Amino acid sequence: MSLVYAGISCHAPGITNRPHAAPPEVLKALRAQFDAQRAAIEAAQPDALFIVSAEHFANFFNNNMPTFSVGMGDHYEGPIEDPSWLGIPKTRVPGCKGLSQKIVELLLQETDVGFAEEWKFDHGIMVPLHHVTPNYDLPVIPANINCQVPPLTPLKRAYHFGQSLRRVFDSIPERIALLGTGGTSHWPCIPDSGKINHEWDEEFLRRWSRHDVAAMTAYKDQDIIRDAGAGALEIRTSIAVAGAAGGEGRIAFYQPVPEFACGCLIGSMALS
Repeated sequence: MSLVYAGISCHAPGITNRPHAAPPEVLKALRAQFDAQRAAIEAAQPDALFIVSAEHFANFFNNNMPTFSVGMGDHYEGPIEDPSWLGIPKTRVPGCKGLSQKIVELLLQETDVGFAEEWKFDHGIMVPLHHVTPNYDLPVIPANINCQVPPLTPLKRAYHFGQSLRRVFDSIPERIALLGTGGTSHWPCIPDSGKINHEWDEEFLRRWSRHDVAAMTAYKDQDIIRDAGAGALEIRTSIAVAGAAGGEGRIAFYQPVPEFACGCLIGSMALS
């Protein structure tokens, strides 16, 4: 099989913007699990890292919001945020245009997907890359699922997108590592920022770990926003990873971190 690793991670900007605001033991444990995820990706010896995120109006806005989009560039630059604020230097990240184009062409046989040859990486991609590819020596193929603007990508379609990715990956010789990044409960950029519903998070992660497709995709967006904040609409990226991997998941780290305004998580899923 060409899918050689499937995992999920948080991408909160506070992890690099204000790391020492968190309790030292929590920061140490989170960094250790990022290191373990990096080691697992490296051990899988991928030719490229396909990273599925929810970007934050850096590239797509209300005038052009694709349901799914895949990057198709030779290289990418990030972070789009002020590097001194995010704590990550401006970096040129290698892409893989030929492989990206091949993946897009195959995806289009069964999934409506957009593509972008120019893509500025925000914290949703740069924070995970900073930890799992610190030398930026692994080609990256970015993808976005619309978690930002109604009508949002339906949860079932996010799962089906993952299934389509798996079929494509299994049809090509290149070895692909897959990483979905995003939040569970968080309320970004509003007075409730810093609030975390850890019970909601833990229930979603149980559903994800059991690979309970019906339960994972049963949430209503209005209920997600009410109970877990608009940031939790990003569970679509984790659901897509589940669709691609097909096995049971393991949560290596979950901890509510109000200082980072989210529940931080690291997980992986067995490949079926």
